[in-house]
Amino acid sequence: MKQGRFKKYTLAAIVVGTASFAFAMSASAENWRFASKMPPESPEGKVFQYFADEVAKRSKGELTVKVFPSEQLGKSKAVLEQLQRGTIHIYGEGPGWLAKWAKEMAWVYPRFVFKDRESWVRFMNSDLVSGWRKRAEAASGVRVLGDITGVMRGPYRVVVSNKPLAKIEDFKGLKMRQANNRTGVLTWTALDVEVRTLPWTDTYQSIKSGIVESVTSPAALVESMRFYEVAPYVIRLDAFYQAIAFMMNGKAFDNLSKEKQQILLDAHAAASAYSHKVMEDAVTGSFARMKKQGAKFSVIDPAAFVERTKELLKQWKAEGELPEGFLEAAAKANAGS
Repeated sequence: MKQGRFKKYTLAAIVVGTASFAFAMSASAENWRFASKMPPESPEGKVFQYFADEVAKRSKGELTVKVFPSEQLGKSKAVLEQLQRGTIHIYGEGPGWLAKWAKEMAWVYPRFVFKDRESWVRFMNSDLVSGWRKRAEAASGVRVLGDITGVMRGPYRVVVSNKPLAKIEDFKGLKMRQANNRTGVLTWTALDVEVRTLPWTDTYQSIKSGIVESVTSPAALVESMRFYEVAPYVIRLDAFYQAIAFMMNGKAFDNLSKEKQQILLDAHAAASAYSHKVMEDAVTGSFARMKKQGAKFSVIDPAAFVERTKELLKQWKAEGELPEGFLEAAAKANAGS
């Protein structure tokens, strides 16, 4: 009888002890919040979840990342404020958003300047852009995790329109949605486009209601955003090259152990490699599906846009619009050095 009671109490103690241990492990785990404006089923959404899964796997659950897609935590302005405060830990978006704290970062996506992606990557890793990033970090406490160009966005740019576009003249008076990015607004306005700045997630309804007629987009996101339903013309136009910066709260990163910091860096590197495959595969598959739904695909040679932009750059330099050293750094990157 006594032996039976002893076994019962021993078993109860083990259960309680195990539960307490699990609670302690849970309580000691680091939990990071990752904000995104993209839907979870989009190629970018898949990359973000892959990153989160890699972090959990590599840390054995001691560091977790929860992805909040589709602007669940707010639009970009609100998210950046939360990122700075540390209530959001990572925001996966274009590095141009760092212009909030260093205005020169608005020029990391100059339209019709770089001859290929490799040239743009060299520019992004130049001393000039590194200096801009350091100023943004000093002003905000926000820094970029890993390689700023590692996670691919794209893999190239398209214009999605509700009417056919074949040459530069067709863009005159075109009502186009753009992000509130100075470089894009200046360039497209100078190319005689009627630019309207709207939130990304408002674009579909804005085309449907006639507020705009077109939008520029990474090719891999056209299907997941359903743009082709209201604008069936998908035109490749290599205006610029993109990546997704994992902007993070620097203090939160510094508070992690060296081991966990490395886990985040390694997971980011893995997500970067994964993103290249996902973007390419997504475009191949989604274009085939959209074609069956009536979407029409074409390509515009960017040469005429490049020539117009050369004159704009000269004008902007004379007016003091371009950041100091921009043209020199761009030319050096295009030359392969």
